[in-house]
Amino acid sequence: MKYLILIYSDPVTWAHPIFARHPAYLDLPPQEREEIERRARELFAEITESGELVAGAALADPASTRTARAPGGVPAITDGPYLEAKEHLAGYFVVECASRERAEEIAARFPDARFGAVEVRRITDTAEGRV
Repeated sequence: MKYLILIYSDPVTWAHPIFARHPAYLDLPPQEREEIERRARELFAEITESGELVAGAALADPASTRTARAPGGVPAITDGPYLEAKEHLAGYFVVECASRERAEEIAARFPDARFGAVEVRRITDTAEGRV
């Protein structure tokens, strides 16, 4: 099954990798920061070598976002999302795992989970009507 791992961040500290700009991360001793980065590299190597990593991308600052809506069939493009929100989508990864538990394990090992929100969602194949 495929899962989408969504990483959220505060737009005030926007830069990638997101976790490395978080104030709580920056307050850590250098050795602990190095350990977090080492574990992140190991996680990416592990899921790449296992074939579980399908794709991933970092997203640009939310200030550059535009939102499309078509109420009543009339297109309207606006700035968005609202910058007043505490967290914004910063990036994503698609993983293919044997179980939801494995996807959750991977998500919890992302350094970003220590400093913010990391969401896991199963991807459904709606084109063929399958889950």
